[in-house]
Amino acid sequence: MKTQLSSHHEDKDLSTLNFLVTGGAGFIGSHLVEYLLKYSAGKVRVLDNFSTGFRKNLDSFWQYPNFELLEGDIRDLATCRDAVKDINIVFHEAALGSVPRSVNDPLMSNEVNVSGFINMLVAGRDEGVMRIIYAASSSTYGDSTELPKSEDRIGKPLSPYAVTKYVNELYADVFSKTYKMELIGLRYFNVFGPRQNPEGAYSAVIPRFIKMLMKGTKPVIHGDGNYSRDFTYIDNVLQMNIKAALTDSSAAINEVYNVAYGQQTTLNELVAEIKATLSKLDPQIADIFPEYGPERAGDIPHSLAAIEKAQRLLHYRPLFSFETGLRETVDWFIKEGEAERTTPLVEL
Repeated sequence: MKTQLSSHHEDKDLSTLNFLVTGGAGFIGSHLVEYLLKYSAGKVRVLDNFSTGFRKNLDSFWQYPNFELLEGDIRDLATCRDAVKDINIVFHEAALGSVPRSVNDPLMSNEVNVSGFINMLVAGRDEGVMRIIYAASSSTYGDSTELPKSEDRIGKPLSPYAVTKYVNELYADVFSKTYKMELIGLRYFNVFGPRQNPEGAYSAVIPRFIKMLMKGTKPVIHGDGNYSRDFTYIDNVLQMNIKAALTDSSAAINEVYNVAYGQQTTLNELVAEIKATLSKLDPQIADIFPEYGPERAGDIPHSLAAIEKAQRLLHYRPLFSFETGLRETVDWFIKEGEAERTTPLVEL
């Protein structure tokens, strides 16, 4: 079960602010919406076309009179203009994620992630939106082998997706200087947590592995399992978004930040950790071992974030370690599956 959200807005009164969350039916976006509604934000509007988000993620929000849904696509400028009307702060989470997806369809990734982003910037500029917090990506570090990865030193992108996310940062920098806008980019490092989609070809690795192991299926690892990631629990990401949205520090605005815990975990270690948690419920899961396949094009071998900049300028203090977050996530998937499960977790 997901723990109660911690308050990261300190003494700020959210009721005086109206928020837009693009991609608000998605994994990260819906958690942001949940936080804003829980802490009495003035208006919370979601813009989503449900291409990767889910209506069920919004089900619990309709009880709030200040919740609004605008169904539409960020690739349409008129829709973006409608979305930002009377909005103070935008959380721009709408994007087509996934490196493999971008390798398979670079045109679509560019349309959504670049053209859609510019539409939001132009709409926000013209409406006089106070600040836009946008989802950047650790994929921007590209072929840089330096660890930990520091915001001011990046390599060349390794995938179309990485190009789109880097272009977002470049446009944000230009718009901040040319139009005096307040823009903050958050380079997410492998975010995970409850409500993350485990299904489909482009699903994230943690929910996919959890579901496969619960079903008694061998998880498939691309490569030898020694690639590593800085897996980051969703509540740490919420904290960064809220702090970025509400900071009064001029030094903190128009910057890009790593959003991570600052710990390296290999895919082999990830599988072992999930197995250890699940096998307490069903010992047979301990006997399931992963299959290994070819490496995927565009994947970064190792990822570990330096988080000192966020700590210094935004007073970011990640509260959830990888291990704690993983237990929360596994618990959520178990509870979600209990209603439909009448047999043990695994039948071998």
